[in-house]
Amino acid sequence: MTVAQKQVTIKKGQRFPLTIKRLGIDGEGVGFFKKQVVFVDGALPGEEVVCETVSVSSKFARAKLVKIRKSSPDRQKAPCPVYDRCGGCQLQHLSYEAQLREKQDLVRQSFERYTSIKTASLLKETIGMEHPWRYRNKGQMQAGMLNGHVIAGLYEKHSNRLLNIDACIVQHETIDHVTNEVKEAAEACGISIYHPKKHKGFLRTIVTRQGFHTNETQLVLVTASETFPEKEAFLSEIRSRLPNLTSIMQNINEKKTPLVFGEKTIPLAGETSIRETLSGNVFELSARAFFQLNPSQTIALYTEAIRAANLTGSENVVDAYCGTGTIGIWAAGQAHEVRGMDTVQDAISDAEHNACLNGLSNLSFETGRAEDVLPAWENDGWKADVIIVDPPRTGLADSLLKTLTKIKPRRLVYVSCNPSTLAKNAAVLAERGGYRLESLQPVDMFPHTAQVETVASFVQS
Repeated sequence: MTVAQKQVTIKKGQRFPLTIKRLGIDGEGVGFFKKQVVFVDGALPGEEVVCETVSVSSKFARAKLVKIRKSSPDRQKAPCPVYDRCGGCQLQHLSYEAQLREKQDLVRQSFERYTSIKTASLLKETIGMEHPWRYRNKGQMQAGMLNGHVIAGLYEKHSNRLLNIDACIVQHETIDHVTNEVKEAAEACGISIYHPKKHKGFLRTIVTRQGFHTNETQLVLVTASETFPEKEAFLSEIRSRLPNLTSIMQNINEKKTPLVFGEKTIPLAGETSIRETLSGNVFELSARAFFQLNPSQTIALYTEAIRAANLTGSENVVDAYCGTGTIGIWAAGQAHEVRGMDTVQDAISDAEHNACLNGLSNLSFETGRAEDVLPAWENDGWKADVIIVDPPRTGLADSLLKTLTKIKPRRLVYVSCNPSTLAKNAAVLAERGGYRLESLQPVDMFPHTAQVETVASFVQS
């Protein structure tokens, strides 16, 4: 028996009282029983609960909530009727004011755990929304069958059961309407529905994107094959039910995979893309283009990022992980020159097109990895004064961290969607790159979920 095994004091199925100390990174309550960490779904900080373990490892246990002995004053009834089954949101049972407070605390916890950086004077209050509902501009609903009828929704948490969702109160109402009409049209036309285990059927996913400020709507039908049975009848039904659709596209995903999109997309009707405007900037969005899901808070997030960049109009700025160029476009009006890079050629094409749409001549993009492109630019005599990074949840690649600590731009703005990887990267930047953390600004991009974005500003010390 190993030392780790000897330390396990909790058994699966065991019930015990627990005081919840804080929220975990996935929105679960965190407590300690016999010096072991216990995660409890649905429990809130300050609550005294009875829980039952469902799994145990050497480092922690997971438990289900059995009874609340002392309830948090911040607990509320979740307004969504399928909230406890869906799993798309984790914090609807927590008041919004408390959500903002707890998300700030998630950032603080991460820096306490992974760094020696003191954040008391650096960490600001979370920027929230005045109306934190119906904020998402995109829905991806998996298609399925239930009792002979077409359904669409999300998989229940911790299961492979598809939950039909007629209304999602964090999505724009148009997304609900389009999804429901497509379900009915598919049933009326006898369109076969994809079965993931059998890897048979045609319609896999109904993807809807809504332009909040342009009112343009795109429907993407993700299918298991390119051959479209009953195509004309189905499109006729869709156009009859949804005459205001701007774009109807088909994406083909033939693989047995949980990934939504395949590589090939073809137009079915209308335009091949839709447009959205944010703070006067225009963005053209193709079917697979990445775009922030909360338009209102995107403005807040990028405004904070540009504020952290402290631009005067004379700087050379890099938009790393540029995607479709949104941050670069935001920065271009306040910088001397902006350059962006991304490894996805389609994203670079979209970025270049969006730069043209906005008439920006001081903005350019290149396909490639930042750790390769940045040194090449320096060798050509072009040096970045400010680098803005917006990496995936895994954070900055080690190779890019090495590049940043070598070329040492005087200011680095880090837009993070994961406080744990932000803190780990911040420790490296401080220890190896000589960077000083100047500020941390949490932004609530996804109300009622456990996710928090953070704009971190670093300067050479």
